[in-house]
Amino acid sequence: MTDAGMTTTTADWHAWQESWDRQQEWYLPDREERFRIMLDMVEALVGTAPRVLDLACGTGSITARLLARFPDATSTGVDLDPALLAIAAGTFAGDDRVRLVTADLKDPGWPAELPYDSYDAVLTATALHWLHREPLADLYGRVAGLVRAGGVFMNADHMIDESTPRINAAERAQRHARMDQAKRDGVLDWAEWWQLAAKDPALAEPTARRYEIYGEHADGDMPSAQWHARVLREKGFGEARPVWCSPSDTLLLAVK
Repeated sequence: MTDAGMTTTTADWHAWQESWDRQQEWYLPDREERFRIMLDMVEALVGTAPRVLDLACGTGSITARLLARFPDATSTGVDLDPALLAIAAGTFAGDDRVRLVTADLKDPGWPAELPYDSYDAVLTATALHWLHREPLADLYGRVAGLVRAGGVFMNADHMIDESTPRINAAERAQRHARMDQAKRDGVLDWAEWWQLAAKDPALAEPTARRYEIYGEHADGDMPSAQWHARVLREKGFGEARPVWCSPSDTLLLAVK
């Protein structure tokens, strides 16, 4: 179920998953909608029993929704964050459909750590904006090598069109006003969530390790959807375009 060196201790993993979802929804109120469209496209293009790579899986949010909708699917989750992987390991303990792998996506050799050489679908959400353009383009090349012919890659993330500054500013102002109101209503933000994780006996040690790896936060680039589509085609995908968007985010789908 998990790779060597990953352990879990007693904790309410369901509660931690719920808490993570609520914290993420503060930033992404349409989070479930992007997951729904993502799985719609999985079904449309590769069927209801796919072998999936959950890229930068975190707590396994995509994997949980994948298996709830498609019980015959299997998922390999790969991430570097010890704390989020601990929650994923606790959540999916005993589920033979799930494998978790600790790997750094900036390391060119990370695909060698995976249990399979190819996947029907590689899925990721709100994670790759931690990378700058050059390492992201390199990652897309490695992803293209893992997707089978006819398979899919999907990335739902912040993708900013810098040619529309007034639209961008208006959207950002409205979004932050809504976030501020939710915060006043008691929603946990990113920093507060991690403070709680550091106090849980089951997560204190992996949380300390994740701060050694990442620091407070590490934002990379947020290029436009057009950039993502172009680079994915250059790296070996036959088709690539948005299949869903919000005023700030896009779900980009590429077919091998």
